[in-house]
Amino acid sequence: MKKRLALIMATAMIASALSGTVAFASEADDTAAAAEETKDDAAGGDTMTMDEVKAAVQKSDVPSDLKLGYVCMNLANPWFVQVVEGFEAACKEMGLEKPLTVDSQYDVDKQVSDVETMVNDEYDAIMISPIDQNALTDVVTKANDAGIVTSCAAQSVDIVDFRYIVEEYSYGQVCIISQDNVEDVIARGDGVQDTLEKECPNVNVVTRQAGDTPEGGLEIVESALAAYPDLKVVVATNDSGGIGGYQALVNAGYTGSDPVAVFSGDATDEALNDMLQDDTIYRGTVDLAPYACGYESAYQLVYYCINGKPAETKTQGFTPVMVPLADLLDGTYAYDPK
Repeated sequence: MKKRLALIMATAMIASALSGTVAFASEADDTAAAAEETKDDAAGGDTMTMDEVKAAVQKSDVPSDLKLGYVCMNLANPWFVQVVEGFEAACKEMGLEKPLTVDSQYDVDKQVSDVETMVNDEYDAIMISPIDQNALTDVVTKANDAGIVTSCAAQSVDIVDFRYIVEEYSYGQVCIISQDNVEDVIARGDGVQDTLEKECPNVNVVTRQAGDTPEGGLEIVESALAAYPDLKVVVATNDSGGIGGYQALVNAGYTGSDPVAVFSGDATDEALNDMLQDDTIYRGTVDLAPYACGYESAYQLVYYCINGKPAETKTQGFTPVMVPLADLLDGTYAYDPK
């Protein structure tokens, strides 16, 4: 079943900035629908909540020699660094050795090879943040056939035992810094662009380019400013690109008193700290709880290692939390600056 998360969060904030109105009035309905759909999905594989999974593992005798691995798409993205932190913290709690994390560096062939290596090295469980799930079909099938517990984090590999994912389409003068270099995440940029054009009919999307690193975001916005000096809004489909776009606008002399804004999604420490700067133009992000993704995935993987693989894939959906600047400044969104 195609899951649908709560809101097109970042775009709601952007539309508000451009039009002076909140773009979406059906937050409660959308959130309830998302929760019900996630529940329905989970019922197809395992109806236990994550708290119940954690409690069951903590009551079990967890073999200390279990080998867990994480194949990440790109550790240059701060969001995935926080996934790793959660993954490692859970493993430590369970008395396991530090799991192996491999950075595939946005190289599809390398990612397939990285998973293949873990399969050949007889890992007990493998978590993957896929660049292209189609390229991983054969090697994940091989892992499943070998009895290895498999999962995915952030983007989907539909044939794994456990998916911790976001429904991309509903998560998305304007410059869009996208992640069109990752097949599953193209829909996130589509969600941002389509909703902006629907809710703000006078908006002009001047460019949409893949650049989901700080360096990529910086270069894209510098080029956009050269061609479109009246650029007003930058929206990035993750914080990494947004951080670079923010720096480009700061370098160009924009301050919080200017009608210019940056929005993104991930709520990484870097982005939140930029939002806390004096006179900031970084107006909002969306918290997808990467630490919880890694932490809860580790417990789910170990649960399946102990109790056996599920008959059907279990899906856990992210619960996005909108973080507008006002909520960060007044403490509505709790954050301890690092």
